[in-house]
Amino acid sequence: MASSDEQGSFRIGSISGSAVNFGQGGTAHNVNNYGSAAAADPAQAELLRAVRELRADLERLRPSEQTAALDAELAGAEDELASAEPVQESRLVRLREALTGAGPVLDLLASGAAVTTALAQLLGG
Repeated sequence: MASSDEQGSFRIGSISGSAVNFGQGGTAHNVNNYGSAAAADPAQAELLRAVRELRADLERLRPSEQTAALDAELAGAEDELASAEPVQESRLVRLREALTGAGPVLDLLASGAAVTTALAQLLGG
């Protein structure tokens, strides 16, 4: 039997997907990041970034029916893009149509070109 002055030893090879606590008063935290939006398709993440930038730029323009319609479609796309699920192709098509309908408004904004480019990557052309 070991005396109170002797300390035991142990070896840990590998731990994954778990939280471990050692010692008196120690705490362990385990955060599950599986299935989070951070794991989304890089092209989808790029489109999300571009959509947010375009929405911010639209706020700087004088409001019109055209900018309101585009912003509404961008808002819906942003919600869907921010989820952990793949974005629906129908959403991407509606977004492309809204960008086409906005026409001259987008010519003023570099962020509009970024959204168009990122959208083309996801739609394959």
